[in-house]
Amino acid sequence: MKNPVYWVVLAGISIALIQQGLPVRSQGESQSDNKQMDNITIRQGETLFLSCLQGDFVTHTAWLNRSSILYAGEDKWSVDPRVSLVTLNQDEFTIKIEDVDLTDEGQYICAVQTSSRPRTTSVHIIVQVPPKIVNLSKDLVVNEGSNVTLMCLANGKPEPAIGWRMLSPSDDSLSSDSEVLEIPFISRYRAGVYECTASNDIAVDTQTVELTVNYPPSVSDGRDVGVTLGQRGVLQCEADAVPEADFEWYRDDRRIFNGFDGIEIEDAGAFSKLTFFNVSEADYGNYTCVAINKLGSANTSIILYVQDGNSGTSTVFTPTCLLLVVLLQLLLKF
Repeated sequence: MKNPVYWVVLAGISIALIQQGLPVRSQGESQSDNKQMDNITIRQGETLFLSCLQGDFVTHTAWLNRSSILYAGEDKWSVDPRVSLVTLNQDEFTIKIEDVDLTDEGQYICAVQTSSRPRTTSVHIIVQVPPKIVNLSKDLVVNEGSNVTLMCLANGKPEPAIGWRMLSPSDDSLSSDSEVLEIPFISRYRAGVYECTASNDIAVDTQTVELTVNYPPSVSDGRDVGVTLGQRGVLQCEADAVPEADFEWYRDDRRIFNGFDGIEIEDAGAFSKLTFFNVSEADYGNYTCVAINKLGSANTSIILYVQDGNSGTSTVFTPTCLLLVVLLQLLLKF
């Protein structure tokens, strides 16, 4: 149980209780017979103790909440199981309300009838409620260039302040001090996790929204690769895209498939590899990697060229170059 909040009424103060047939204070009696204590603030979920120090010659006692009787002497009138009697004797009349809720807020009156006259004291109970986010935008998937609106609504007392910020990756420039965060013409760099915070004097509540931004592929410039005849050669292609791109490889205008002429194609996320296990002269030339998703495509060219294993020099063999080499070899034979 959390720390209780006590309210103590000064000795000798009482209240007229009409429901018990007790006399009502007349207009000629002193205004001091009906006193208003300072407001008491308690947090939702805590335990409230209400206590009257009664004084001498008390004949009747009662605790009221607005127009409802909670206890009249030892008799419990409230059907609420959270309300119970703690102490009742000549000096003190204390009741307890457990797990205080917002519905418990309002005026409470201690009624004490002495042998001379009734006297009244009342206090207003204010229940504070920690913030709770009750309506939050769902995770979103949008296309680059779209206008995005994120919404966050919260309850609490005092009324919570609501704010947005870009949590991951962190970006302090993208924030809002209101329930709504507007992101016009969103770019891929605005994708990430956004956090809504609702806070008041009691506590803080936070929830997150993941924002995914789709965009067409962009392909890194291909790096030409030199390989000695008979050796293993690998061409690599990297594409940045959301959703992830599918890859296609071409030699001139002809598409290459996995296992074609001993060539292996392996895709892994943003990367694709074209592997030659035993490079022949026919393998040298220009290759094109194409990355495709539902928003578009991009490509890059990579040349597989001959590398002299002895001198470290290299020769590029495009189809035209290969023809010239063959003609040169024929001329040298004559």
